[in-house]
Amino acid sequence: MTAMASLVGGAPAVAATFVYISHADDGDIGVYKMLDSGELQPGARAKAASVVMPMAVSPDRRFLYAASRSKPYRVHVYSINRGTGELTPVSTSPLAESFPYISLDKTGRFLFAASYGGHVISVNAVGRDGRVSPEPLQVIPVGRNAHSIRVDASNRFVYVATLGSDEIFMFKFDAKTGRLSSNTPAVYLMKAMTGPRHFVTSSDNKHLYLLSELLGTVTTFAIDGNTGLLTELSSASGLPPNTKLGPGAPRGAIGGTNAPPPRDTSNDIWAADIHMTPDGKLLYISERTGDMLGAFSVDGASGKLTYLSSTPTERQPRGFAVDPKGRFLVATGEKSDTISVYAIDPGNGALKLLNKYPAGKGANWVEIVGFD
Repeated sequence: MTAMASLVGGAPAVAATFVYISHADDGDIGVYKMLDSGELQPGARAKAASVVMPMAVSPDRRFLYAASRSKPYRVHVYSINRGTGELTPVSTSPLAESFPYISLDKTGRFLFAASYGGHVISVNAVGRDGRVSPEPLQVIPVGRNAHSIRVDASNRFVYVATLGSDEIFMFKFDAKTGRLSSNTPAVYLMKAMTGPRHFVTSSDNKHLYLLSELLGTVTTFAIDGNTGLLTELSSASGLPPNTKLGPGAPRGAIGGTNAPPPRDTSNDIWAADIHMTPDGKLLYISERTGDMLGAFSVDGASGKLTYLSSTPTERQPRGFAVDPKGRFLVATGEKSDTISVYAIDPGNGALKLLNKYPAGKGANWVEIVGFD
């Protein structure tokens, strides 16, 4: 198959950074080159499929993975050109369910996926050529509305946040076989109506930071390096003190039949994504009802978060990402036709809008890949 995306200019660069945006409604992936100034140079889009949403990049940055949540459920694999950012289709493989979240283990040999509507997680083997095996190694039932799955920095433990049952499932991971087995205990139960959604771990693997979709809070957990078990330490709100929003409730799956009865959600907290700067000193979340990004400072020793500020952003900001050098943040909005690039103030975490750029419909997920 021929390449579907090429960047303005076309000349290979020694060092370059590229931004990829999935467009759920258009069924493709936007490709941008990020200059040292933070400016983006848009290129042609890479074709994917309807309702393409979550993406993940292989640890060696050779491949981009994008999952479509429309039937037939598939993962699309692209090779990344280090010089131009060009995406070349490699393969498509079936997935067991509609997955709002995918990630890879630290070796890039296994693809994890979490299903909100199917209440399961899966593991698929990945070949050295980047291709995903069509048959999953495992499909494991978990709690209601699984919303994220990630491995820790040691590549020994995997965590799954289940929004509808307020649980974090804890697994041991065998990096040789790709198989998951339940830890003991297997589940950390949070308070009812917390709505655990996405999470990140610190680079030193001492802390896990979990975002609550329904409360807009981030809970800090200590990770036991020997057992992988979690201990809850503290929680902080990412919303401004004068917010008029109130606690939300779990929502139905995209394309699913298990949606709850209609209700007024116009005042619900509806947090979405969470990311940390590479130096571990700042952490950001997105909140969709208020169209905002919240910033925290991070105490690396204790894991304690301190709320700093909120910044208005694109409409319904489901996804965003921080560049590998921690200088810029790129945010999308599912109901926006633009994406925003912000400069990050390393001192106080403030976000300064640099520029906006055209995006496709249903702009959803952001991946930023840097090459030295």
